[in-house]
Amino acid sequence: MQSSPSDKQLLDSLVAQLEARQPEKSGRKQVYQLPVALQPFNPNHLSEVQWQELGIPAYMAKRILNYRNKVGDFTYKAQLGSIYGLPDSVFQKLYPYIQLPETKPDRYRRNQGIAGNARTAPNPNWANNPRPRKRFILAPFNINSADTTALKQIRRIGSKLSARIVKYRDGLGGFHNMAQLQEVYALPPAVVDSLHKYTFVPKATTLQQLSLNQASVEQLSAHSYISSNVARAIVAYREQHGEFSKVEDVRQIKIVTAALFEKISPYLEL
Repeated sequence: MQSSPSDKQLLDSLVAQLEARQPEKSGRKQVYQLPVALQPFNPNHLSEVQWQELGIPAYMAKRILNYRNKVGDFTYKAQLGSIYGLPDSVFQKLYPYIQLPETKPDRYRRNQGIAGNARTAPNPNWANNPRPRKRFILAPFNINSADTTALKQIRRIGSKLSARIVKYRDGLGGFHNMAQLQEVYALPPAVVDSLHKYTFVPKATTLQQLSLNQASVEQLSAHSYISSNVARAIVAYREQHGEFSKVEDVRQIKIVTAALFEKISPYLEL
């Protein structure tokens, strides 16, 4: 006999409660050591050993398999993030490599054509026993392609903060790493933490770059990291010494410090 969605939810809840009462044997916070080069994977196909090869501790690997065995296969990415005890930071790193749909499959549309044009009588008990609402899980998304509407899905981010984040990102030409979020003006630490939880910068992200050999003073100084004085110095150096042969040559300019070069180099090209 096939269980109903409500029965599965109840079972899911009971499993999570039982596992929550079982403390880890070590008594210390488990350190996750994920591989440097992750590969795409389907969480429904991995064994306990394969989960551990991904850097997941043995107790968590068993918990994932217990969830899958008792509740059923994962059907979309964010479902894995709901596993009790799996840190959000670990799930965020695994997320781009999970070979599952981004959003929950629409079972209603999939089953819509089964009945054809036949009409069915309404269930008289539906009003008294509505389907339980499922908890909304926000899946991590690419912060460099997100608009203000996407950012406002995150708690504590409204119209002003979302617009400020997008404006700063566009002024940079895209975020190179998540640490740059701390540079956004008046962004509360709690919001920064939430952004780290629900957004990510892809490893193969494409930044908007400036040409050292062609950009004007105005174009260079429009970048958030490049002041008007630095922009004029770059153009003056280029006019006096000819075109740059490599990006590192900009370090020949005295006011371009090592710290400044580290910040602007990802946004420069010849």
